[in-house]
Amino acid sequence: MSVADTTIVTARIDAALKAKLEALSRATKRSKSYLAAEAIAAYVELNEWQISEIETGIAELGRGEVLSDEEVDELYKRLSRRG
Repeated sequence: MSVADTTIVTARIDAALKAKLEALSRATKRSKSYLAAEAIAAYVELNEWQISEIETGIAELGRGEVLSDEEVDELYKRLSRRG
């Protein structure tokens, strides 16, 4: 990613978190900006995935793709035997 591909974002964080970020920055020899961008990217990716899965589940419900209580119990038993 080049500087031309980036934009500035301002965020307020508490002093304790800022101190932890600064310590992590020193320990990893990475800038605070780099670490913050990585953290935001990971957060966004996780939440995009979660929302997508929720939307998929809602669509499946809308199409009537549901399991009975008995099917859920059997699936749970089958999956718990794998471990």
